[in-house]
Amino acid sequence: MAIHPIDNRYGRREVKDIFDEENKLQRLMDVECALVKAHAAVGNVPKPAAAEVEKKCSTKYVKVERVKEIEAEINHDLMAMVRAYSEQCEGDAGKYIHLGATSADIMDTSLALQLKDFIKFLEQDLHDLRKILVELADKHKKTVCMGRTHAQHAVPTTFGLKFAIYAEEIQRHIDRLNEYKPRILVGQMTGAVGTQAALGPKAVEIQALVMKYLGLESVNVSNQVIQRDRHAEFIFNLALIGETLNKINMEIRNLQRTEIDEIAEGFKKGKQVGSSTMPHKRNPIMCERICGLSRIIKADALAAMDNIPLWHERDLTNSAPERVIIPEACILTDYMLIKSIDVLKNLEFKPEKIKRMLDFTKGLIMAEKLMVTLVGKGMGRQEAHELVRKNAMKVYETGKLFIDVLEDDPEIRKLLSQKELEEAMDPEKYVGTAVEQVEKVVKRLS
Repeated sequence: MAIHPIDNRYGRREVKDIFDEENKLQRLMDVECALVKAHAAVGNVPKPAAAEVEKKCSTKYVKVERVKEIEAEINHDLMAMVRAYSEQCEGDAGKYIHLGATSADIMDTSLALQLKDFIKFLEQDLHDLRKILVELADKHKKTVCMGRTHAQHAVPTTFGLKFAIYAEEIQRHIDRLNEYKPRILVGQMTGAVGTQAALGPKAVEIQALVMKYLGLESVNVSNQVIQRDRHAEFIFNLALIGETLNKINMEIRNLQRTEIDEIAEGFKKGKQVGSSTMPHKRNPIMCERICGLSRIIKADALAAMDNIPLWHERDLTNSAPERVIIPEACILTDYMLIKSIDVLKNLEFKPEKIKRMLDFTKGLIMAEKLMVTLVGKGMGRQEAHELVRKNAMKVYETGKLFIDVLEDDPEIRKLLSQKELEEAMDPEKYVGTAVEQVEKVVKRLS
């Protein structure tokens, strides 16, 4: 019976498979197998025994059900795996499994293998999201729209600039990923408290060989566990990605408000239902879902911080949280990314509503442009600001169009011709270097 929504509602199968019980078991055995092979390479284990261990390194032989059966008897999950694996090996090969290792060596290194598999999906997701954002930025670099500060109409901007900003933010997540990958994709074979004593005089060589076989880097130094600042950094970066997705989807939700309605989340034609009681509704449900799930990853990041300080050389307080937060954060981040890509691909733009918003304040959004124009005619900046402010307040008082109020002001008419006044009130001509900025981003990230 499914309990966590990840089981049946959120996440794609390929990513869930990385963290399911069978794959986790396989990765644990992969590490144990690599350790036996390393022992054999340095002469500690007979090579035929290592070959048998490698042959049986598969869930085709070692079953999850058998591991659980043993764990129910001995109350130790890792040792249950070791016994289940050992009993499948012919002859005395099984006795060499787990030689010189401690549980954390196997579990922490196998976790790195799982994260290595997940990061391939994460990288692709981020590149795919960046691609659609760059495409939208380029397509809408000249789509002038209302810019807002404090949720109030400010001055014009372009949709292209919005998407270019998001694309650059996604690129920073890609940059961060490339920076922290070497810190998270590491394994260890250091034994109890990290001294490598049980591995013998060739311990350093054994650790290096294990990681070579597994395609990981070795820790430089450790105690009984790989230090959890690495994992906290990883989950915090997932949380950062989640907050960027929160930002993007929140903007779409805000711009889909009935009274704004400039853009909208795609709504499936045919039978999609918006509300159980209000048949007319077209709610931005996917954007809302993404924004909501970002809170979970943020909470997981906080728990990851608490996993950093462990008692002395180790304790188990990180273990239980990590069984929840690492799969959860990875699966949900991937889900949010692919759903955000889908939202952006199907985003609806409404040109008439976009234009309506530019005119909504009766021209007041061009007050800054008017002030700058007056300064260009020789008026002092502070004087121009006050003159424009006084006229802007008259729009609030009278309900007139801003240009009509300005036409009645002798000071302004003395400096500006009718043509100059009309040009100063045109939103399409007041987006500064927005187009150039977008083109620069598109060129850099394409």
